[in-house]
Amino acid sequence: MSKPLIPAIHVPEITILPDEHTFEVLGRVLEIGPWTIKPFGLLVAIGVYAGVIVASRMAKARGIPSEAMSRFMYWVLVSAFVFGHVLDAVFYHPQRVLSDPLMLVRLWDGLSSFGGFVGAAIGAFAFKWRFKVKRMLPFADTMAAAFPVGWTFGRMGCAVVHDHPGMRSDLWFAVAFPNGARFDLGLYEMVFAVVLAVVCLILARRPRPPGFFLGFIMLVYAPVRFSLDFLRAEPGQIAGADPRYLSLTPAQWASLVMVSAGFALLWRAASSDEVGNEPFVSAAREADPSLLPHDEPDSPQAA
Repeated sequence: MSKPLIPAIHVPEITILPDEHTFEVLGRVLEIGPWTIKPFGLLVAIGVYAGVIVASRMAKARGIPSEAMSRFMYWVLVSAFVFGHVLDAVFYHPQRVLSDPLMLVRLWDGLSSFGGFVGAAIGAFAFKWRFKVKRMLPFADTMAAAFPVGWTFGRMGCAVVHDHPGMRSDLWFAVAFPNGARFDLGLYEMVFAVVLAVVCLILARRPRPPGFFLGFIMLVYAPVRFSLDFLRAEPGQIAGADPRYLSLTPAQWASLVMVSAGFALLWRAASSDEVGNEPFVSAAREADPSLLPHDEPDSPQAA
C-alpha cells in the first residue's frame, strides 16, 4: 500500500494570444505570439502589489507621508529585482555567466531570494543617500512588517511551478511528482510565509520600535531557511540543483549573516526607548523636503 503524499499541483499558463500571427506594418513583416501569462510571474506581481498596499497602509497609520514611503519602496523593489537576478546568476550559475555574460542583464532569467534581500538593502541605502535621510530604519521596518504578505504570494509561485526540488523521500510531507516523490522547498516556505504574515499583521496592530520587524523576520527566517536547504537535491542528482560551497548552499551562508543581523536589530529594538509613531513621523520630516508634497499637512513648506 502506497504512503499518502502531498499531490503535485500544476497550474497551466494562461493563454492571451494563441498561435503566432504575422502582419505587415510600413512594409515590414512583424510576427507576434503566442503570448501567455505564466503562473509564477503573475503570483509574484500579485505579491508585490499586495505587499505595497499593506506597507502603504501601515506607513499612513504611523504617520509616514505617502510620497516618502512610495519612493522608498520604489528604490527598494527595483534594486531587489535587479540584484536578485544578478546574484542568482553569479552564485548559482557561474558557468553560464562565464559562457554567456549577457545573462547578467536578462533580468527575467532567474531570481534568488537572498540576492533580492541584498538588493533591497542596497536600494534602501541608495534612497538614504539620495534623499539625505538621517533615519532610514523606520521606512525599512514599515516595509518589513508587510513583507511576509507579499512573500507568501512569491513562494506560492515557487510552489506551483516546483522550482525548488528537494531530495527524494516517501515521508508524508513529500510531494508526489510524476517521476518520484520529493521534498518541495518552495511549498514549505510558502506555508512558513503564511504563518509569518499572520504573526506580523497581529504584531503590527500597535507601533513597535524601528528595527523590530526587520530583526524579528531575519531572526526567524534565517534558521528555517538554513534547515530547509539540507533537504535540497545535491548537485548531479537533478538538473538545476543548488551548488555547494564548503558543503553549504549560498542561501545557507547568507542565513548565517542574516541571523546575526537579525539578532542585532531585535536587540536594538528591545533596548530602545522609542515608542509610538514619533520615530516614523520624524524620519520623513528630517529628510529631503522633496519627499513631502507641498499639499501634505506635515510638510515643512506647508507649516
